[in-house]
Amino acid sequence: MASNRGGQDALEVDCPCCGARLKIDVLLRKVIWHGQPPRKTTVPDIGHSAQLLEQERARREALFQKSAEEEKSKAELLEKKFEEALKRSKDEPITRPHRDFDLD
Repeated sequence: MASNRGGQDALEVDCPCCGARLKIDVLLRKVIWHGQPPRKTTVPDIGHSAQLLEQERARREALFQKSAEEEKSKAELLEKKFEEALKRSKDEPITRPHRDFDLD
């Protein structure tokens, strides 16, 4: 065990992680009291907030434009598929469809 240095029964130190004040008993080598770490008082930066909002607005606008372009190309693709199917159906002979109960 450590000896009592200079008549002190406890040491007060600051925590290196959070900055809380700790009181440590020298003989027991245990924390006997701890204080709350000092609060960080930071003032929010309005300019930074406005910049973040502008970036988010630009991102949403880009996503909307991309979605609109995809919908336009989707409609064109469906129209071309329909036209191709219509051409093929004109070239095929008209036949009566087979039904299972007609085969009996």
